[in-house]
Amino acid sequence: MRTIDIIGAGIGGLTMAIALEQKGFKTRVFEQTENIKPIGAGIILANNAMQVYKALGLHKIIEEKGNHISSLNITKPDLIPLSKVNLSAFEHKFGVKNIAIHRAVLQQILIDQLSSSSLKLNFKLEKITKNSNGHTLKFKTGQTIQSSTLIAADGLNSIVRQQLFSKTNIRNVQQFCWRGITDYSLPLKYQNELNEAWGMSNRFGFVQIAKNKVYWYALKSFKKNKEELNSNNIKNYFSQYKTIIQEIISSTNKKQIHTAEISDLKPIKQWYKENVCLIGDAVHAMTPNMGQGACQAIEDAFILSECLSKYQNNIAFKKFQKLRIKKAHQVVKKSWMIGKIAHLSNPFLISIRNQIIKLTPESINKKQFNQIFKISRL
Repeated sequence: MRTIDIIGAGIGGLTMAIALEQKGFKTRVFEQTENIKPIGAGIILANNAMQVYKALGLHKIIEEKGNHISSLNITKPDLIPLSKVNLSAFEHKFGVKNIAIHRAVLQQILIDQLSSSSLKLNFKLEKITKNSNGHTLKFKTGQTIQSSTLIAADGLNSIVRQQLFSKTNIRNVQQFCWRGITDYSLPLKYQNELNEAWGMSNRFGFVQIAKNKVYWYALKSFKKNKEELNSNNIKNYFSQYKTIIQEIISSTNKKQIHTAEISDLKPIKQWYKENVCLIGDAVHAMTPNMGQGACQAIEDAFILSECLSKYQNNIAFKKFQKLRIKKAHQVVKKSWMIGKIAHLSNPFLISIRNQIIKLTPESINKKQFNQIFKISRL
């Protein structure tokens, strides 16, 4: 049985292992953390990701553990909608729902599905050395592993990419992001929606991920003084927003709020090299403005497993890149653009932006979502 090694046990890496298992491969998954902790963040599994999980036989359990999202709304700070996209047509077309779920819950679902795969924790990759049989992987523990086929799902700061591929450019967006999960009972009208409110150089999104449990995220632009931004002031940053947003922030345990600067990876042309292939954030990390980061990694995993089941490494990787690169780069570029538009600071430009969003026909929005939800096939 052919063995394929995967670096990273995030959503993309675990989905990759499951997809390969179902194709008859044996996998070893190496994760740098000592244990899988329930990080306080949610995830939106859009229609394209759920199509993959349907193909893998996992969509029902994910739907049971998460919350069905039927509408995506862009609003003003007072939650008056600027744009509403009804997702029911896509549910009927593709036969799956859009699901909001706790990231840790999804991760555990995926771990529970692994049967023959070996999940190795506390294996932080330090060095990769090429040899006649592939590559030797050296870990911080001192252990070394010989790998004949290597898939890197190790994120934006991928060690594999840094050591084996040409220099790449990580772009800082100059936006700070806070993410949290809180016990909060949303009014019925918001329980099956994702709402993202756009203000002046900031925005706030929230969605129910389980009964009386809400995942939220808040972003604010900075120029030079990012040190001044901290979790204790989030409520003040969004004081002009609707009361429910203030309540969501206030109800969250500050220790459960996670902070990060937003960055992406400038699109790169080379996704594979000999017996090594990059997937997910390791090759096309994107800003979170379309909720497609994990979804695109999930697509990668499914399509790459299809390619590997039919072709040898180099041909499989070549076909995988050809099938995925155009769409992934389009999502990277559009996510970057949306982030800039959402964080305008000029009141006049904000007014124009809002009018354009309001006047954009829903048919155009649905056409764009249809392109995102459509998965390439061999």
